[in-house]
Amino acid sequence: MTADVLLQVRGLRVAFGGHEVVHGIDFDIRAGEKLALVGESGSGKTVSALSMLRLVQGAQVSGRALLDGRDLLSLGERELRGVRGDEVAIVFQEPMTALNPLYTVGEQIVEVLQFKKGLSVAQAADAAVELLASTGIPEPRRRAGAYPHQLSGGQRQRAMIAMALASQPRLLLADEPTTALDVSLRGQILDLLSDLQRQHGMAVLLITHDLPLVRRFADRVAVMERGHLVEQGTVGQVFDTPVHGYTRMLMASRPERLIDPQPPAGPQPTLLSERLQVSYPVPLPGLRGWFRKGSFLAVRGADLRIESGRTLGVIGESGSGKSTLALAALGLLPFQGHLQVCGTDWEAARQQRQTRQLRQRIQVVFQDPFSSLSPRMSVEQIVGEGLRVHEPGLDVQERRRRIEQALADVGLVQDPAQAGDWLQRYPHEFSGGQRQRLAIARALIVGPRLLVLDEPTSALDVTVQKQVLALLQRLQRERGLSYLLITHDVDVIRAMAHDVVVMKDGEVVEQGSCEQVLQHPSHPYTRRLVEAAS
Repeated sequence: MTADVLLQVRGLRVAFGGHEVVHGIDFDIRAGEKLALVGESGSGKTVSALSMLRLVQGAQVSGRALLDGRDLLSLGERELRGVRGDEVAIVFQEPMTALNPLYTVGEQIVEVLQFKKGLSVAQAADAAVELLASTGIPEPRRRAGAYPHQLSGGQRQRAMIAMALASQPRLLLADEPTTALDVSLRGQILDLLSDLQRQHGMAVLLITHDLPLVRRFADRVAVMERGHLVEQGTVGQVFDTPVHGYTRMLMASRPERLIDPQPPAGPQPTLLSERLQVSYPVPLPGLRGWFRKGSFLAVRGADLRIESGRTLGVIGESGSGKSTLALAALGLLPFQGHLQVCGTDWEAARQQRQTRQLRQRIQVVFQDPFSSLSPRMSVEQIVGEGLRVHEPGLDVQERRRRIEQALADVGLVQDPAQAGDWLQRYPHEFSGGQRQRLAIARALIVGPRLLVLDEPTSALDVTVQKQVLALLQRLQRERGLSYLLITHDVDVIRAMAHDVVVMKDGEVVEQGSCEQVLQHPSHPYTRRLVEAAS
């Protein structure tokens, strides 16, 4: 083993039930180096990294993973416990699920320090606050006493990093650490990891499908496709002169702008809001909170307009009010002000008990198709559910014909006649991109005029993201659909939106055409978002 090589992986193979999913990969990580393991979902990135520490249940692992000359794959469980956390630590993709919701973040860091470092409770508590402070969390002592749900996404990820660094590991495995974060927070977390990596002299194995992130962060890149390591080299080599066809495809998978620049105007706007405000009740401190609630203004006086066949992109960081605005448009939150969908006022529809007709005109596609599709329902039940509610008079044959046509419309099958085999399958049997197409089919089958797209591609790989955005743009051209697109991805806005609204702390700070807002932003916050994405 070369003197400065910290981890040497040779012939790593991983199988489940005799079916091999990782096919003899080789790579090295040098001390203090940042290596990015890149590929689409299912390429074997995460399972390869976690299998080295034998953290994948039911996996049959062979080959060698030499950490300073010791083969991790030959160590016993007791010896591996000393490696996990002490020498190799992990930052997981979604901190909300990785952190225990029943304990404060400080208590969870203290637990690691007591178990791994043998510190007393008081020593560990002070050290936990220092670790949180080192990650840049404001008011670290107060945040140490907070539960995970009381922190923002960026703060939760910083707490996860603090926990990973508690034992001063030599190698940090960062598994998609910024996927769920806003573009500006991604940059902050990357800068934080780089600073901490230099301070502690540790190596980082970054597992990701975010190529701009790799170019900004990593020293070297290894590209995986279907369990094979197809290319590796320095960031400059791989990005500037990719050799393998799969690598070239990943590099070319940026969202394309295929929309009609000037769709024909309809007789009335699809969505119109004036002085729209949404507030939430919040507890008041002290005795006052026993008798009445305060209020938090989440959306402040928003004026929006979406014409027929056009897309309004709403961009901003977490907590800016984007999703609250979407829920109000869907009629799922009480609001003040004026809000019309397809010429009908939400309040008037409620008073006349006509909300069902209005909900047929506005449908939604959520961020994560795996959680938004019921795992207990078949494809036929999921896609056909809206027809049972809005067109209960359809017979079984007509309803099935409409479902099969919807599957063909979203590109899941080439011909509606081929859809029969799909109808009795369940969401877990599909890839992420296929599940999102199912979610789009479910929304479209009732014939809406407005779709609310809440981060519709943020959970998808770059290649699948490009395909889903192309599908949405094709459907818009063919059907004259209007979209309210909620996202923090400037590239998605650039590809999809005709008009853009920028939100910060519940207020619309800038709006205009896509070209005007992204190419000549006037507000400092907009400029910061655009610069962070470039």
